Amino acid sequence: MLTVRIGQRVHKTQGPTSLLPIIAVLGVIFFAVFLIIRSQNHTLSWYPEFPGPEWLQGPNVPQVSTSRQRPSPCGIPMSCPEGDFSFFIASGAANVVGPKICIEDKMIMGYVENNVGCGINIAVVNGKTGEVMKTVFFNMYDGDIEPLVEFLESIEKGSLVLIATYDDPATKLNKEARTLINELGSSAIQSLGFRDNWVFVGGKGADVKSTLEKHIKNNRDKNKYDAWPEMIEMQGCLPRYLE
Repeated sequence: MLTVRIGQRVHKTQGPTSLLPIIAVLGVIFFAVFLIIRSQNHTLSWYPEFPGPEWLQGPNVPQVSTSRQRPSPCGIPMSCPEGDFSFFIASGAANVVGPKICIEDKMIMGYVENNVGCGINIAVVNGKTGEVMKTVFFNMYDGDIEPLVEFLESIEKGSLVLIATYDDPATKLNKEARTLINELGSSAIQSLGFRDNWVFVGGKGADVKSTLEKHIKNNRDKNKYDAWPEMIEMQGCLPRYLE
């Protein structure tokens, strides 16, 4: 009887004591995990590239964009109705920055493409498919006018024609060339002068005047670049050609 009672007492006394090391280890692990989580949350909340909850909720904390995409060279991307083509045109700036022409947010003429020059820059696009058919430029300061006239006459019916000027677009222009461009839908071509800036979108076979046209006259009293007016930009949506 005495032995049994002693055994029971020893068992009851040693049980809780043997659990202390385990409890201590679990406590250390829990505390370490707590510190790690706290450290991560603190880092996320102040590092702008990975904003945490405090960053999003703080009314006085500026929102930081994490986008690393490069700005489009073709203006602000546009959402056009189904079947239409988006376009962007910029004239040249003085005789320093060349023009550019884009279709469907893709540059088809520009310095990057190495296919622009002083004078009149023209892109011809298939009005049904949006396929780029031709890109060309004509020197209107000391070049010949005949190649421009021949090119304008060769444009097929149903084509979209996008034009941007650079430096001087008008010195060599004659009545025949102006008439052919007027037939594409341009109104400003009749008054286009020395070092004017002009952008235009029209079409071969169009029966109405185009509203997609901007023209700034060269005026030394108003010019932005001394001997040249400011650059022009224009963008929008083009409907497909329907016969």
